[in-house]
Amino acid sequence: MFHKYRLDRAYKNALVVPFNDNSKFVLFSDCHRGDNSFADDFANNRNIYYHALKHYYNEGFTYCELGDGDELWENLSFKTIFRAHKDVYGLLQRFYQENRLHMIWGNHDMVYRDPKYVKKTLSYFFDHKTGKKLPLFPGIEYQEAILLKHTETQQQLFLLHGHQADFMNYVGWRLHRFLVRVLWKPLQVIGISDPTSPAQNFKETIKVERRLKKWILQNNNQFTVIGHTHRPRFPEVGEPLLFNDGSCVHPRSITGMEIENGAISLIKWQIATTEDGVLKIIRIPLEGPQRLTDFI
Repeated sequence: MFHKYRLDRAYKNALVVPFNDNSKFVLFSDCHRGDNSFADDFANNRNIYYHALKHYYNEGFTYCELGDGDELWENLSFKTIFRAHKDVYGLLQRFYQENRLHMIWGNHDMVYRDPKYVKKTLSYFFDHKTGKKLPLFPGIEYQEAILLKHTETQQQLFLLHGHQADFMNYVGWRLHRFLVRVLWKPLQVIGISDPTSPAQNFKETIKVERRLKKWILQNNNQFTVIGHTHRPRFPEVGEPLLFNDGSCVHPRSITGMEIENGAISLIKWQIATTEDGVLKIIRIPLEGPQRLTDFI
């Protein structure tokens, strides 16, 4: 039952962010941005992700990343990840400069729960062109959870990574990180995935979801959005309100959630081929939009 304690604590200490029907949020998680090597799952979808992120920036959305944004189990330092995906971080920086960026830590970037580590690692970067340290995310704070609270209806949307319901990936994350770095990363290069990960193990996914649903029902069917398992979820009205935005490392696509005009949608971005053979990145609605008030 320790997962209940961890979920209760995350809910109690969550950063409260007010919103209304004019607010626009996009939720992504599990990007697993890596070093652009063969083991970097994000590299395959980087162009899709960047295009989607640019769309949301131009449309005035606030970006919420629900954990595992940076792959810091397989990679020893953020510097190698930053060099591999500098354009992506440049766009995230623009969100941050306009106060439109909220970051949550997950199990693969658990080190970000330490404010000192975040300050040391993410405040500045070294620009090889100028030979100077330049600001990246000075003053940024990573959260364990965020509580979106509607200013009129008082409805609360609980956002977190979801590994609080997964003992090995919360309490035993250091051991798991060691195994991934030493054992599974080399095997991943030849196509063998970590079988202990909920994203690769259906039984683990079911266990995590069952624990979260139980907690949700014990807390008046609290509207909850997670990542972690990489399995998109969009419940029907009347079911336990466990939503999942999926991940950004699906084969040839990324999934996420949009909150706009007082409604929530599950969406997918992927590469499609037009009739004349041109490749283009398109947005596909998967579920919704569903009015948030329908879930009250």
